[in-house]
Amino acid sequence: MKNCILGFILISSIIFAQETKDKGHYNESPYKQLHEELPTPNMFRTGAGAPGPAYYQQQADYKMSIRLDEDQDKLFGDETITYTNNSPDTLEYLWVQLDQNRRAADSPSQLITDDKVNLNPMTIPEFTKQFREPKFDGGFKLDLVQDSQGKDLKVIINQTMMRIDLDKPLAPNESTTFRIKWWYNINNYMVESGRSGYELMEDGNKIYVIAQFFPRMAVYNDVEGWQNMQFWGRSEFALPFGDYEVDITVPADHILNGTGKLMNEQEALTAEQLKRWQKAWKTYDNPVMIVTEEEAKKAEKSKAKGTKTWKFKAENVRDFGFSSSRKFIWDAMAVKMSEKDVIAMSLYPREANPLWEDYSTRVVAHTLKEYSRMTFDYPYHKAISVSAENQGMEYPMICWNYGRPSKDGNIPDRIKYGMISVIIHEIGHNFFPMIVNSDERQWTWMDEGLNTFLQYVAEQNFENSFPNEQFPTGFTKYPSRRGAPKDIVEYMSMGQNVLMPIMTQGDHVFNFGANAYGKPATGLVILRNTVMGEELFDYAFRTYSNRWKFKHPTPADFFRTMEDASAVDLDWFWRGWFYTTWYTDLGIKRVTPFMVSASEINNQKVLQFKANNNEIEADEFLSLKELKDHDNTLKSRDLKNPIYFYEVEYEKPGKLLMPLLVTFEFEDGTEQEIRYPYMTWRVNETGINKFYGFEKKLKKITIDKKLETADIDYSNNIWEN
Repeated sequence: MKNCILGFILISSIIFAQETKDKGHYNESPYKQLHEELPTPNMFRTGAGAPGPAYYQQQADYKMSIRLDEDQDKLFGDETITYTNNSPDTLEYLWVQLDQNRRAADSPSQLITDDKVNLNPMTIPEFTKQFREPKFDGGFKLDLVQDSQGKDLKVIINQTMMRIDLDKPLAPNESTTFRIKWWYNINNYMVESGRSGYELMEDGNKIYVIAQFFPRMAVYNDVEGWQNMQFWGRSEFALPFGDYEVDITVPADHILNGTGKLMNEQEALTAEQLKRWQKAWKTYDNPVMIVTEEEAKKAEKSKAKGTKTWKFKAENVRDFGFSSSRKFIWDAMAVKMSEKDVIAMSLYPREANPLWEDYSTRVVAHTLKEYSRMTFDYPYHKAISVSAENQGMEYPMICWNYGRPSKDGNIPDRIKYGMISVIIHEIGHNFFPMIVNSDERQWTWMDEGLNTFLQYVAEQNFENSFPNEQFPTGFTKYPSRRGAPKDIVEYMSMGQNVLMPIMTQGDHVFNFGANAYGKPATGLVILRNTVMGEELFDYAFRTYSNRWKFKHPTPADFFRTMEDASAVDLDWFWRGWFYTTWYTDLGIKRVTPFMVSASEINNQKVLQFKANNNEIEADEFLSLKELKDHDNTLKSRDLKNPIYFYEVEYEKPGKLLMPLLVTFEFEDGTEQEIRYPYMTWRVNETGINKFYGFEKKLKKITIDKKLETADIDYSNNIWEN
């Protein structure tokens, strides 16, 4: 540059650390790739995260006859399973899940809790139940396990798993058929807890929500072989897909619904109910009452004699659940997908009104639309929300959800939005894991975390379906409990002794809700909004969802697909957010204002930066503007005229890598934001310097002003002049 030299005075210190000979290095860099943690790609699963050319999955088809005994609270079942071996392996035995054995009186799952003395007053019935009554026995009672010829099969039961030793090994592409006849005592889940059972209402009637109710095949795949980890009560289920034909016999005055298509609706429904049901398929704006509140009130007052059988058929589902009660109100409405219509519906007692009549089915419809937008069109023909107090549990096409008004009719916001959120969440589970069929027993976050992320998206778009909704005071949008980065800060700020990586098997996790639901969901929110951007993230997420719908993905398949479809290296994020308990803490350590001193050396104009807390002098400012007159090459350029210079030293006390989001506020009230990528920290993981020249005087610097990064210590995020 003619007649102009810019000189910088830099003060730095270099610290040399001498390496001792007796200590090596382990690569713990947050930039380390995940090659060691992820399985080697093969013909079953590719390095791109897609199913490979040799991918397979097993098929388990069920034919069942079920009988509900309301008087004795027993469930009886007779099922025939046809199991098809699509693997390249010959199987010497089969594993069947007996999840109800978790409720057996001698189940070891009752011995793994941390028991402490209860110093609170106890009623005599409470004391009697805890210390004098025999333990509830809800385990399976197996009457027979036979092959298709009626011959008894050799079985070994290990807690919640049953091994069937085959007389003849099952070769690839072969099928075997066997029959299991069983029964068990249904638990009152309000007393004995549990994911299913019955709720005893004040009028003496019961609401049954029945699931994990039949012996179910375990998964066999290329990753685990047999997935036969015990069911201890927390980590949920790994199940193969199959076709179901299920007949369920219940009291004649019960209203029942469940997984699959109702095959005998003309016998199961009255003529008026059938007419309303057909109308619901053509109604898109508001639910149609199939069973009204007045009809439900009438039914609950006296028990009808006799029974009725409801017949269902479902194809390509991984499980089956149903709900039955004479108390049920039933409403339904159609939901338009891009290629077909589906039906959204709700079953609930009068005690749930007016909350459920106003919201439940419409929330189901909203959820199907939002999740389909983010993944794929909902493929099943229906989705059901069932009112079951103290519940929140999901099965294909049906789920149970808590939330009812108090006895005086009051509906606090906590109950209202809690109910709406749990409906979104449980209906959303139809997508993850009922269709994108991950292994819940092993990787809780793959269904709960991904589903909670989509729940957050659906909640924040709640106004799409409820434009007139008035949110609680202080909220301009839906009051989501999980998803926003600020809401995971408290958890990530906890002591390391109570934190575990997301990639921990669910039974061994502390703070299960935050770890398996909140943190992975928040991670995806950060990826979408801050790291990748919506366009890249949404395309990659849809790619994963479509690649693995009706299949069995693993964490590696998810991680690889998200990178493969976006061209964004995310190993640093997966490692930090999912494999460690590192946390975000970015800060401003020091801000040093500089002035520019103008002088001449050897007849050349020299500008020199000098640290100075005072405002730059006017004549020095003019000397900067006059630079244009000293170099003809600059005259044609639209040059800025910076007069305020600052060196900012940013620090990173937290180990977790994260983009550096900096907002500069000037004295005239304007703002400027610079969003540095995570690679900013590559030179120094603990701190970096940035030098700025502004035309306006700086008033304030804020890191992560919009609270996008889950920074656990905001006290070092702001500098003010």
